[in-house]
Parts: sequence; structure tokens; C-alpha cells
Amino acid sequence: MVGDSSSWSRALVKISPYTFSAVGIAIAIGVSVLGAAWGIYITGSSLIGAAIKAPRITSKNLISVIFCEAVAIYGVIVAIILQTKLESVPASQIYAPESLRAGYAIFASGIIVGFANLVCGLCVGIIGSSCALSDAQNSSLFVKILVIEIFGSALGLFGVIVGIIMSAQATWPAKTV
Repeated sequence: MVGDSSSWSRALVKISPYTFSAVGIAIAIGVSVLGAAWGIYITGSSLIGAAIKAPRITSKNLISVIFCEAVAIYGVIVAIILQTKLESVPASQIYAPESLRAGYAIFASGIIVGFANLVCGLCVGIIGSSCALSDAQNSSLFVKILVIEIFGSALGLFGVIVGIIMSAQATWPAKTV
């Protein structure tokens, strides 16, 4: 099936590298925002419920919502960085190996950042929920759980770093004049 014209590998090579780049950028920002929204939903619902018993926790536990929102900001930052990697090339070089490598690098970078931030948003949301509920019971636990939440937030930063390193491979072919 290697020489078959309907094989998947042949189809993937015929898709424009710019399409892969655009999909990667969209995944980076879209899935990161989804992770942030999911984390805010988890944290916010627990925070509101626990604040009924202990209203004092509302203001200091908003830090968990801010950590979740940072996940969306990571996706926006990486999408801007990836967008700056796009360059115009002549139609004759659009399927050159350098163009394909650049498109795949931006695509892979967007997937890694998006899904790392999705997991980070869930992690921070669950820990933020636990922080709000335990703070309502015992206020001395807030700082201890907040440290764990900071470690969970680092997952998103790791994804951003890996995405930036991978996008460094995105070099488009030189324009011929």
C-alpha cells in the first residue's frame, strides 16, 4: 500500500503546510482556553459552595481562579509566538521539505501546548477545588495546598517551554528573487 495514491501518507503530504500551521495555532489557543474554562468551572463551583459555610474564604481562594486563567494566557502567548513563525513562500516551494517541516513543527507545537494546558487547567481546577473546601474546614491548610497548586500550574509552563523549543524547527525556505 506504500505506492497507493489513496494512502494516508500521500494525503497528508498534499495538505498545505500552512493548513497544518493554522490548525496547530488554533489548537494551542482553543484547547488552552478549554482547559482554563474547565478549571475555573471546577474551582468556582466548589468555592461558591464552600463560601456558604465560610464566607471568609471567597477573596483569598480567588487565586485558584487566577491560576486557571493563566492557563488560557499561556495558550494566547504561544499562539502569538507561533503566528510570528509563519512566512510567505512562493507557490513553487510550498511543498518543499523545509516548508513541510515548518508546518509540522508548528502543528506539533500547538498540539503539545494545547493539551498540556488542558491537563494543567484540570489539575489546577481540582486542586483549587480541594483548596477551597479544605480552607473552609481549616484555614491553616490554605498555604500548604496553594504550594501544591503552584506545582500543578507548572505543568502548563512545561508545555509552553516544550512548544517553544519545538517551534524553533519552523524555518521556511528562503525566498528566491
